[in-house]
Amino acid sequence: MIPSGVTVEEIFLGAAALFVVLAILMFYRAVAGPTTQDRLLAVNVLGTNTVVILALLAAGLDEPWFLDIALIYALLNFLMAVAISKFTVERGGVL
Repeated sequence: MIPSGVTVEEIFLGAAALFVVLAILMFYRAVAGPTTQDRLLAVNVLGTNTVVILALLAAGLDEPWFLDIALIYALLNFLMAVAISKFTVERGGVL
């Protein structure tokens, strides 16, 4: 139930702010991760988190072009994950 006086746009922007805090925590894991697998997963989650933040901003600010950027970023995030996984396996490590 939405409290009175709070708009849906404010809820979307609040959710985006929460995801930004989660992204900061995940960035710590990407830097301090003890293994390559931890770092790879953290970077992938950061990319997905960025897509969610952009989608929430698109809804909260009523700017549909944010969704175009989110879609492009999602495709790049997928390609980056595949490329890093391939590089890790070719180096002799197993994900």
